[in-house]
Amino acid sequence: MAKKDSKAKNNVEEVGEKPRETPVEFLASLAAVLVTGLFIITFIVQAFAIPSSSMENTLLIGDHVFVNRVAFAPKTSWVGPLLPYRQVRRQDVVVFLHPDPAYAGTYVVKRIIGVPGDRIHLRNGVVYRNGVKLDEQLYVLHDRDDPGDSYRNDFPAVPPSDPNISPDWQAELPSYIQGDDLVVPPGHYFAMGDHRGVSLDSRYWGFIPQENIIGRPMFIYWSFEEPGDEYLKTGVADRVGFFAHTVLHFFDETRWRRTLKVVQ
Repeated sequence: MAKKDSKAKNNVEEVGEKPRETPVEFLASLAAVLVTGLFIITFIVQAFAIPSSSMENTLLIGDHVFVNRVAFAPKTSWVGPLLPYRQVRRQDVVVFLHPDPAYAGTYVVKRIIGVPGDRIHLRNGVVYRNGVKLDEQLYVLHDRDDPGDSYRNDFPAVPPSDPNISPDWQAELPSYIQGDDLVVPPGHYFAMGDHRGVSLDSRYWGFIPQENIIGRPMFIYWSFEEPGDEYLKTGVADRVGFFAHTVLHFFDETRWRRTLKVVQ
């Protein structure tokens, strides 16, 4: 009986044993994973770091976000029905390429205030869209507002004279004004930062062309306390020094409470 049981056990082990993966199969699996990952980070999501305070408190300096590159992309016939495409909407937070040629290639994040056809103006720092006062208390921060900054607070009623205004926009701005309002043209968007007192936005460099929009930030995957001028330090020594600082202070300067926070 014992001999028969032993033979049955061996048969079970032989049946349950999995064939070993060959080196070629392992490399093929690894290549598939790498290609899939490359496709995702190239066409579907992209990582961005927030360098300035113009979107506080929605996004802080040092927040690292994943951006959905698909949502606002032009529809294609071969994958169109499978992907959740939609138009850019009012109040969307978007990442886009700076429309001012002087900052070509620079990524910016702002909130969409006006879509094509909208009529926008500000009075005493309050935004009016199509004649209706916007309720923005859930996301706008006014701690740095300057009542004396008439161009920023009463746009576009006050002629542009601020040195931060793009020369091209300064010349184009009057052609988009109708009465008291700035009218958003087809294929373009008007955007502003949530930190209104410090944000340089569509008031200073104009509309965002549809083709400049990269995508919508989905959530914060990591947030680290960074100085406000860190993005200006591009020297090798500065970058190495900040990398070392990040490694040493990863645990105590990471804002753990912001991890996986959805951007709204």
